[in-house]
Amino acid sequence: MRYLFVLLPAFLTGCDAVRQGLDRAPDAEPAQATEAAAATEEVAATPVAAVNTGWAGAKTTIAGLGDPNKPGRWLETPLVETEINGRVVVPKTGAQAYITLVPAPSGGSRLSVEAMRALLVPFDELVELDVYSN
Repeated sequence: MRYLFVLLPAFLTGCDAVRQGLDRAPDAEPAQATEAAAATEEVAATPVAAVNTGWAGAKTTIAGLGDPNKPGRWLETPLVETEINGRVVVPKTGAQAYITLVPAPSGGSRLSVEAMRALLVPFDELVELDVYSN
């Protein structure tokens, strides 16, 4: 009986989503498809920006704690000129994490709190990192 009270709101929420899908008018879909096709043509006409593909192999950097108020897993580093995804490895322990590589405003590298937790490194120490771009 207790499970019924727990699961009942989930079932009712699902029923509402199905009902909203059935209430749509069938002739509204072709108009939406035409608008989507026009939007796709506009996107295709715009020039594509150059993509930073990164580098092959590992680059080494020494990083400290970055701004603790900025959320996410990131590494501010002078190794990149544009924001790209990458992987960092701590050579001592072999711990690794997938993070966002962000261009550094200054010469040093800084890791986010979340990235330091993922790598299991102390917040108050500098850590040597091998940096790989994706």
